[in-house]
Amino acid sequence: MTTVAGCKPPPQARHDFDAASIARGRGVVARAGCTACHTFPDISWPQGRAGPDLTSFDGRGQIAGVLPNIPANLAAFVRNAPSTKEGSTMPPMPITPSEARDVAAYLYGIAND
Repeated sequence: MTTVAGCKPPPQARHDFDAASIARGRGVVARAGCTACHTFPDISWPQGRAGPDLTSFDGRGQIAGVLPNIPANLAAFVRNAPSTKEGSTMPPMPITPSEARDVAAYLYGIAND
């Protein structure tokens, strides 16, 4: 019997969202004004510096340093950060739960560009 060591399957994204959800999320980010505080790799202006750069979000450990980086937590945080992390300076955003899920899809999707 021959054993091949060191062979692994190709890396896969941690999350898989459809292209339509990702596109809707990008639109919500632009419309809701997220770019006033955050930088996104595919939105050229404005590129805010008050909040973290959100490029390669999927590869991050925790959301806001405290929440497990999973889609449900991200959608909840994006929609109302102060309710998910006490003391957060990010304001509640005027978006629906569905829009928050699309923003989460967009954030995870831009990691794979």
